[in-house]
Amino acid sequence: MGIFSKDIRTMDDLFVHMLRDIRCAENRIVKAGPEMIDKAGDPQLEQAVKAHLGETEDHIACLQEMFRMHSVEVRGIYGPAIDGLIEESDGVAGEMDDPMVLDAVPIAAARAVEHDEMTRYGTLVAWDKQLGRNDSPR
Repeated sequence: MGIFSKDIRTMDDLFVHMLRDIRCAENRIVKAGPEMIDKAGDPQLEQAVKAHLGETEDHIACLQEMFRMHSVEVRGIYGPAIDGLIEESDGVAGEMDDPMVLDAVPIAAARAVEHDEMTRYGTLVAWDKQLGRNDSPR
């Protein structure tokens, strides 16, 4: 299913839909995190992934609060974008032996995931303003 569904009729519906999409992506990142940590050869990369997982858990808590503020059910919706980014990293990593190159793969994947998150959260902020509210994540 794409970003739009027959259940979306208003900007508020679209806003909640995006909240659910982001929640799914953030939970998927947390689920993939331990495997990324295990694959990291460089201790600094391992620490960076662990730190990012902590930030991701903070994002999830913020999203939970937003669901509460909007009085909507806390749930995610499946969005294939994040799975594609994670699967791409897994597929490429399986083709190489050089530890330095192996560490470059999760770094590139993490950057792609971060840019995806920035786009989605930026969209929520813009929609929040359009709806005359000021309660989106900053």
